[in-house]
Amino acid sequence: MLVRADLIISLDGFATTTDQTPEKPFGEDWSRLVGAYVATRTFRERVLHDTSGQGTTGLDDDYAKDYFENVGAEIMGAGKFGLHNYPDDPNWKGWWGDEPPFHYPVFVLTNKPRPAIEMSGGTTFHFITASPADALKRAAAVARGRDVRIGGGPTIVRDYLRAGLIDRLHVAITPILLGGGIRLWDDLRGLEAGYKVTSQTAESGTVHITFQR
Repeated sequence: MLVRADLIISLDGFATTTDQTPEKPFGEDWSRLVGAYVATRTFRERVLHDTSGQGTTGLDDDYAKDYFENVGAEIMGAGKFGLHNYPDDPNWKGWWGDEPPFHYPVFVLTNKPRPAIEMSGGTTFHFITASPADALKRAAAVARGRDVRIGGGPTIVRDYLRAGLIDRLHVAITPILLGGGIRLWDDLRGLEAGYKVTSQTAESGTVHITFQR
């Protein structure tokens, strides 16, 4: 079992945008940040349920395929699930529709636990208050030997990196500047010393960097 994380960041290290509104909760720049990933055939199939075969292939799609391979459980923050946007809505079930693309247990870290939500396709969202290590133990127990993904956002991934709990970190660097948001790399000086670091550049210009123990 590996503990994995995958994030998309800008050239200046930001994994979020700063111009969110109720009408556009991801902000104006979000589509530019994640555009290469969203364009892949794998994303279209796994997230949009588009079986037409359309979408880009190549290196970006290879990493998109790997994103979904051999994962048995995921840990994410309340922000990624959307609890910051819909804190008091008991009917809010996340951004992914009736059949989320996970198909395994997902543990959402929150200060306000709520009942678990079972979704179509095998995804169950569990809302827990726990330390990074304790949440990882719970996720590993149900992953059945497969990997556990630390799904983000960047604050959660950074907490796990600081704790030394991530075995493989994949960062896709989109060639844009955001100028603000939440940075992945803050307070992680020397992180690379504990990993073998490799990089590849995709046809889209996205640079894929992998930190592997």
